[in-house]
Amino acid sequence: MSDASLRLPLGRPLGRLGLSADPAGFLLLLVLVLGAVPIFWLGLASLGRAWATPEYSHGPLIPLISLYLFLRELRKAPPAPPGEPVDRRPGLAVIALALALAVFGNLTQIPDLVTYVFIIWVMGVVLTGFGWRRGRSHWAPVVHLVFMLPLPQFMYWKLTIFLQLVSSEIGVALVRLMDIPVFLEGNVIDLGVYKLQVAEACAGLRYLFPILSFSYLFGILYRGPFWHKAALFLMAAPIAVLMNSVRIGIIAILVDSYGIEQAEGFLHIFQGWVIFGICIAVLFLAAMGLQRLTPNPLPFRETIDLDFAGFGTQAARVLRVAPSRGLALGAVLTLAVSALFLLAPSPDRVVPDREPFALYPRVIGAWEGRNLPLEPEVERVLGATDYINSTYGAPGEAAPVNLFSAFYDKQTEGSGIHSPQVCLPVGGWEVSAIEPTPVSVPGVPGGDFSVNRAIIQNGLSRQLVYYWFEQRGRRMTNDYFVKAVVVWDSLARGRTDGALVRLVTPIAEDESDADADARLQRFMALTLPDLPRFIPQ
Repeated sequence: MSDASLRLPLGRPLGRLGLSADPAGFLLLLVLVLGAVPIFWLGLASLGRAWATPEYSHGPLIPLISLYLFLRELRKAPPAPPGEPVDRRPGLAVIALALALAVFGNLTQIPDLVTYVFIIWVMGVVLTGFGWRRGRSHWAPVVHLVFMLPLPQFMYWKLTIFLQLVSSEIGVALVRLMDIPVFLEGNVIDLGVYKLQVAEACAGLRYLFPILSFSYLFGILYRGPFWHKAALFLMAAPIAVLMNSVRIGIIAILVDSYGIEQAEGFLHIFQGWVIFGICIAVLFLAAMGLQRLTPNPLPFRETIDLDFAGFGTQAARVLRVAPSRGLALGAVLTLAVSALFLLAPSPDRVVPDREPFALYPRVIGAWEGRNLPLEPEVERVLGATDYINSTYGAPGEAAPVNLFSAFYDKQTEGSGIHSPQVCLPVGGWEVSAIEPTPVSVPGVPGGDFSVNRAIIQNGLSRQLVYYWFEQRGRRMTNDYFVKAVVVWDSLARGRTDGALVRLVTPIAEDESDADADARLQRFMALTLPDLPRFIPQ
């Protein structure tokens, strides 16, 4: 489709640049951009909140770097000559797809989905403005915007826990190389006199995301074969993890030699920045080493292309965007979707009645419970609307039973259930295979269902764990399936509430695993009838 006929002879000089502004084209582009704000506001607001956290504080720099990459590419792409056919249909299709997915994300109240779709929409705008042939060459700056996005919560915590464990293992290996006695339990480094916990902030995500972004930029600016660029990008994550592990090891060595003060304050922060700088330096050294593998290696100053010449001229080209049917249709489509979205009634959100866990029975049959509040940091990470953590004992029972349940009144707006499968290893527990296991509790409505069953061990201590997800009248064992059902129920029922239920009992030395199973199921027979009061069906 050619829209060269809509190019209007409008314009006036732009100062010393000698460029002409095209008010009609720029106005269409402005309407297209501003018209999308209501649709993407949920995601953009969530993005702003994420950028306020230490893990994603690099976020505001990412659009600026993408703009830099975009202007670099514009220097190599002169304006299209008048009369050149421009196919803007793929761009309009991408915009329409992005708007549809964004509306879906708003209806289900999933900010992350809206935020991710925003990147697709940006690519649609580029393809519409430049046409398919020219616009598709600008994919690199758009893809770079991915590095400003927060991970979904369940992925964030799984990656955090994984990095905590890996960093702890490598850090402890470094400590042992110095002939320092050390023992590792999960993410707790035991030095004898002192114990160091590799906390969430020490997992390395604060370095990983910025270094991945830098390596992406580095790969684009690097002057060399494509496989060199790919290698530089792929080595970024291992370097970040390794350097963070070295940081943890150094802190442990200093604590062993000079006291616990070495793990706190300025030194801890300073080491973090030093490690980040070392990661960047390693990437530069790797680039220089890769250059030596080429027949004609470039000198260091020419290895990275940092030319900024002509960026002002390229930026001013935005003011000269030509009016077109594509931009007009994109603006009309966006305004129409925004208007329908704003004028349509908000979907009804059901807030089911429930009793707080503070009223949960402390005496259940012969079992008497004692409430155990969580530590403030654990409670913060949990992010639950309400929770119970009580240990019950009964005469004649070989061991107590711990009942833990976390209830969330909504599971779509950045909050959600943390699977014990992710959290248990952090405390030093070795987890056997977690398998869905059918249980039968006679005489209890809904007493036949499946639980996730696992035996965990820490030293000589062994415990039996049951857990499942109570989701609006359903009992489930798969946390990914839980996410899918939450999305469906958000649309179909206006509800996203739900809970995790976990039962744990020690396995005594003189009893079998089957004895522990029987004890948990005896307790379940008494407590399951009470759950609907606190976890709505």
